[in-house]
Amino acid sequence: MVGREQKRERELRSGRAGGRLVLAGGVVCVCLAGAGCSGAGQGASVEGAGGGDPVAVLHRAADRLVASGSAKARTAMQMASGGTRVTIRGEGVYDFEQRLGQLKVRLPQDPAGTSEHRPITELLAPGALFMKNRGAGVPDDKWVRVETESLSDGNLVTGGATDPFAAAEVLRGTRTATFVGRTEVAGTAVRHYRGTADLARAARGASDGNRKALAAAAEGFATAEVPFDAYLDDEGRIRKVRHRFSFSNGQEDGSGIVDVASTTLLYDFGAPVRVRLPDDADIYAGRIAAEPGTAGAAGAADDTAADGKN
Repeated sequence: MVGREQKRERELRSGRAGGRLVLAGGVVCVCLAGAGCSGAGQGASVEGAGGGDPVAVLHRAADRLVASGSAKARTAMQMASGGTRVTIRGEGVYDFEQRLGQLKVRLPQDPAGTSEHRPITELLAPGALFMKNRGAGVPDDKWVRVETESLSDGNLVTGGATDPFAAAEVLRGTRTATFVGRTEVAGTAVRHYRGTADLARAARGASDGNRKALAAAAEGFATAEVPFDAYLDDEGRIRKVRHRFSFSNGQEDGSGIVDVASTTLLYDFGAPVRVRLPDDADIYAGRIAAEPGTAGAAGAADDTAADGKN
């Protein structure tokens, strides 16, 4: 992993003065606008093969990831709103011990299929999301910084990819779950669980870096209940998890409910991870304008200021 000499690079600058925060809905709103915009009783199923009570197993899944150290990750976020459906894909690495990750997020093509958005580089850190190639008005060499607790979705959706550790910590809120059966994910034998998690409960049991963000999501989503399918290997580590979220993007024409299916795939545990957080001088402190034809894009339709230094 990263050496001691990089410890400073990992630390969030909690004392940084900030402008107004970027509003929730970031990449999600960009894509939707550009495109035209029940579980069984708790512990009712005994898994067998030494798996134990499904609810208890899922509560421990995030801790198993921390014990594993790190992993490579692939993400897919499918959104549906007003008859429009888009999928955003990401790929990168995550350090579960340090709660640091890096993803390259690829947005879908425009409706005509003739142009393509540049990939967005995202750095994930406790309490913060950093984005490069964020969009209109942001210089190419600058990062946008967002405090995740300020987002009404807790950054489970805004970045176009759910933070892998946040995705795991949602399972700390599991209320009901059943063991579906054994199967395989990418050639690895796994146990498939299906259940429902409560975001408020997940927030209470989450790590310091995710507690406030998950609490914000519990308040901001249309419902705090999150249906999920989770696939754990024989060491209790998440190999794949799929959550289904629902939230409102504030549209007045009745098309404001966005249904989101977020999938995180983890593999190659122990992979090296090197994440360097931006220096103060690299943080964009100006205003972010909505891109042409994307009303409300990236939560910046009102020309919101990025969270950066003064």
